Amino acid sequence: MNNFNHYYDTETIRQVISVIVLNEHNALSRIVGLFSARGYNIDSLTVAPISGTQYSRMTIVTTGDKRIIDQIVKQLNKLIPVLKVNEHRNVIEKETVLVKIPIDQPISDVEVIARAYNGHIQNVTDDAIVISATDEPHRIANFTNIMNTRFNPLEVVRSGVVAMER
Repeated sequence: MNNFNHYYDTETIRQVISVIVLNEHNALSRIVGLFSARGYNIDSLTVAPISGTQYSRMTIVTTGDKRIIDQIVKQLNKLIPVLKVNEHRNVIEKETVLVKIPIDQPISDVEVIARAYNGHIQNVTDDAIVISATDEPHRIANFTNIMNTRFNPLEVVRSGVVAMER
């Protein structure tokens, strides 16, 4: 296989991209607009200010073939509020989920499952138990599936992925 064909491999890959932007009111809308205008999907998007600076870090998880990922990175680099774009290869990824389940479950069963996914019971009321778990995205998906099948959640809220190179 020559390099040209390898470069345009159509295998779909999952890519984590960090974008450092000037912390201004339209930065998020410009980036989301770039994705939507070109028909690219955002699987996860997390934004937070970088302490002590005027910048924010956006962590974007997207999928596409190598050509699409390269195009996304090139287009991101052209946007005015963008200072730096990193395609992460070897990262630590974490995601958090909050799950609210009815109180009619044995708390010990809930706690055992939560701890298996780096989770804890956060709140107990007369009506519900709220559990949080923070782990790798695929493990959070597994945790959410277990909670859905075993405990019939009242509400499930997932954060976006945060990532840092090793």
